[in-house]
Amino acid sequence: MTEEAKTKAIEIGAGLLLCITAWAVTFYYRTSRTAETILFLLPYAVLSVSTYWDLIRMLIRRKFPDENLLMVIATAGAFCIGRHREAVAAMLFYQVGKFVEEISLSRTRKSITEYIDIRPEYANLKTGRNTEKIVPPQELKPRQVIVIRPGEKIPVDVVVTLGTGTVDMKALTGESTPRAVRPGDHLYSGSINLNSVLEARVVRCYEDSTAEKIMKLVENADGRKAANIRFADRFTRLYTPIVILLALLTVLLPPMMFDKDRMEWVYRGLILLVAACPCGLMVSIPMAFLGGIGSASRQGVLIKGGAILEKLTQVDTFVFDKTGTLTEGVFHVRRIVPRNMEEETLLELAALAETYSTHPIAMSLREACARQKQRPDGRRKVNDIEEIPGYGVKARIDGHEVCVGNERLMNQQGIFYDPVKEAGTAVHVSVDGEYAGYILISDIIRPGAERLMKWLHRKNLSTIMLTGDNERVAETVASGLKIESVYAELMPEDKVELLEEFRENQMEGELVAFVGDGINDAPVLARADIGIAMGGLGSDVALEAADIILMEDEPSGIINAMRIARATLRSVRQNMGFAIGVKTLLIVLAFFGLVTMQNAIAADMGVMVINILNSFWMMKYPEQGV
Repeated sequence: MTEEAKTKAIEIGAGLLLCITAWAVTFYYRTSRTAETILFLLPYAVLSVSTYWDLIRMLIRRKFPDENLLMVIATAGAFCIGRHREAVAAMLFYQVGKFVEEISLSRTRKSITEYIDIRPEYANLKTGRNTEKIVPPQELKPRQVIVIRPGEKIPVDVVVTLGTGTVDMKALTGESTPRAVRPGDHLYSGSINLNSVLEARVVRCYEDSTAEKIMKLVENADGRKAANIRFADRFTRLYTPIVILLALLTVLLPPMMFDKDRMEWVYRGLILLVAACPCGLMVSIPMAFLGGIGSASRQGVLIKGGAILEKLTQVDTFVFDKTGTLTEGVFHVRRIVPRNMEEETLLELAALAETYSTHPIAMSLREACARQKQRPDGRRKVNDIEEIPGYGVKARIDGHEVCVGNERLMNQQGIFYDPVKEAGTAVHVSVDGEYAGYILISDIIRPGAERLMKWLHRKNLSTIMLTGDNERVAETVASGLKIESVYAELMPEDKVELLEEFRENQMEGELVAFVGDGINDAPVLARADIGIAMGGLGSDVALEAADIILMEDEPSGIINAMRIARATLRSVRQNMGFAIGVKTLLIVLAFFGLVTMQNAIAADMGVMVINILNSFWMMKYPEQGV
């Protein structure tokens, strides 16, 4: 229970005790009107002090008054016309409702944290050859070595140095199948070591580790207000003066028109203020968004706030990067076609030129070279490496200028090359301006990509693919996935320009989402209406640039994100419709004198409880297939 909830509980308890005392005294003893007023004024003062203080603070800060103003006018007015018991009862019910609201919101936040709290509690720091000590994860520093035993959470981001085994990443990514690990593999904090002792080298401090970043993102996710929440705020600012005006008209006009008891109409006007109190609406909307964000996090999807969740339901077009998003991004050398040299030599030159590149194609060339001859010849002198984004690399190897890249690079260097008609990505190589041959590399379409495309097409959403790869490869992938539009051989800046063009062509209320690998596509992720980072786990760029992060390298996670977003908005609309409908009915009944002040506040509590229950189920929204 939060401090605010504890204070509210004490306030309600004290007020209830004084209320019972006042009721008992007036029931068993004959008291004067003045004595009765004083007896009920005491519990009213205790119960309403926080409401009056909140109202005063809002006026000092020049904020427009909310439902507190309605309750203050209604209950103070009831006291003035001698309805002491009803004024105290209305304020008591109102404070109980605020208490339920505070408890519900804090429980929701706590439940979200408990569901996805993947932060470890301790680490086994290796202090000697056979010695270690238990330390808090916050004390670990890069390059230190830790020991991870079976069943333990990995405390910080590390690289395995000794041992093999399997790691459970479900709490982190939603991935149900344990992942096999060996020396050299990166492990992220929050994962669980399953079956063997591992030694690992720390690569990030605790505050920079994946688990800590993810938890901070989730805990702060309600910082971005959704349009529905902003609408509720605006609605209250407009709603409050309208309700006060209606209550004033109820007090003034009927007595003038029908010549009836003025005090009766004053009472009805005060009941109207209580009946119109929008507490149930105000608490249920943020709860639904919090529940949706927590549910998505448990399914391996990080959503940075309710505003993003709401915008996701307005996406009409999904734009995808190809490599590492729709395809595995793990390339394999299919064929080596040299000219005037051995296959091994051509592959080695390409691998040496790509020594420092992090592109998946470069990694596949180095791996293929390592398989053939353990590693590139260390006696070769490699320097002056220049990476040209969208083209390839240039390097000087043993004094010879070597260019490795796509057809654009060959054209830029004025080199005649062999055109490649086979499916796959051709990496062309030249030495001292002479064409040396090409290496054909192929990628694999992700299984989840086909599943995602089927779902998007069924929902009548547009799909577009952008890639820097050649048109032949792009068309092959797009054809297999039935993607509607394909743009190939793009430079990074071309992707940004095309995305801006797509956004300009959208109709009002329709948004464009870009799905990229979270590392090479940061500019496009940042410019899209919604940026979705595929496999952004552990990537600082993805965590910063993207609005939504799929923690597992699986594009079908977008299906769960869309389903949760739509279910959340459905829950919000249900809550808004139900609350406004009941309030309208109560206002009408109050005008005709068919409800009392206690009835009105009890009905408001009922609306709030029903809306809270309708919002709370979002936290346990199930994962589902296509």
